[in-house]
Amino acid sequence: MMTEYDQLAGFLAVDPANVALLADTAHAAIAAGRPAEARALIERLRAIEGPSPAIEHLTGLAAMTERDWAGAATAFRTLTGAGVDAPGVRYNLARSLAMQGETDDAVALLDDDLAAELPQAAQLLIGLLHDRGDMDRAETVARMAFDRFPDHAGVNATISTLAIDLEDLDLARAAAGRAGDHPEGLVTQATLAMEAADPAAAGALFDRVLAVQPDHPRARVGRGLLALSGQDAAAATADLDRGAEGFGSHLGSWIAAGWAHLLAGDAATARSRFDRALAIDDSFAEGHGSLAVLDLLAGDLDAARRRTAVALRLDRESFAGGLAAAMLAAGDGDVATAGRIVKLALSTPLDDRGTTIAQALARMGGRG
Repeated sequence: MMTEYDQLAGFLAVDPANVALLADTAHAAIAAGRPAEARALIERLRAIEGPSPAIEHLTGLAAMTERDWAGAATAFRTLTGAGVDAPGVRYNLARSLAMQGETDDAVALLDDDLAAELPQAAQLLIGLLHDRGDMDRAETVARMAFDRFPDHAGVNATISTLAIDLEDLDLARAAAGRAGDHPEGLVTQATLAMEAADPAAAGALFDRVLAVQPDHPRARVGRGLLALSGQDAAAATADLDRGAEGFGSHLGSWIAAGWAHLLAGDAATARSRFDRALAIDDSFAEGHGSLAVLDLLAGDLDAARRRTAVALRLDRESFAGGLAAAMLAAGDGDVATAGRIVKLALSTPLDDRGTTIAQALARMGGRG
């Protein structure tokens, strides 16, 4: 079937110096995902016309198609530097910067007016603010976008992910329902199914996402957490490790991965996962508390006491810190007793809903 690009390229073969046709064909090549052809057409256009904002814009779009984010940023910066302030140009520059990790500059470009005008700008801004931990502004932008862009799947999927971390399950459910088959929305639906104690539905949704995106970090972590909450530690370790690596700096996923390895009988690997979490943020109470449990299981009481004190000083509600304190109090340093306490604590309900510490750790692992 002949595409628009093929058709225009045929016309261009007959009229190779037609400037308007060159530009149209370059746009069609970009839309068709053919960046090499687009670049060649842009160079032909540049040779005829010389530099211009229109050619710079095409250059940036072609670079984005190739995931050449540095090249795209250079092109769009040239445009903004020349006074071009179109919303699409600012968004494309922000996205190119964000994809290179230049999040401060990206966020600075994504002001409230741009987020209110372009749904993709709102989606990017919400995601960046969420990643940076600026939850108040992220929530403000998300609630605006939820009302303003009810039919945009990407915006709603991103809002649903934020809403899970805000523990606003009503917003998460509503946004995920609008997101259609968007992977982030499906992961939110799976997370809500876990909260509703429907592991079969959650597992099916995670599997659906991973069938399309095998390295999706949230889906990997989610499926691992599902196995962990069901006390299937062996099944949890692979998914949690892979998801934690995909996230990189997501503290909860490293802690959950460590507990999965501990429950699977591999204390050495568990320690490496807890150490990884503390390397990211040494003020994370669950990291210190989890290492305290390992120290106690290894018979190192002094280290266990020190780490437990740190964990509870950082967060009096720390699950792992509280567990370590209980182990110290009940076991009085006896390793065998400590091991029995760990197994019992991980399976004993904490509340009238039957939530166990393992499930609580799993929930913590699903949030940033």
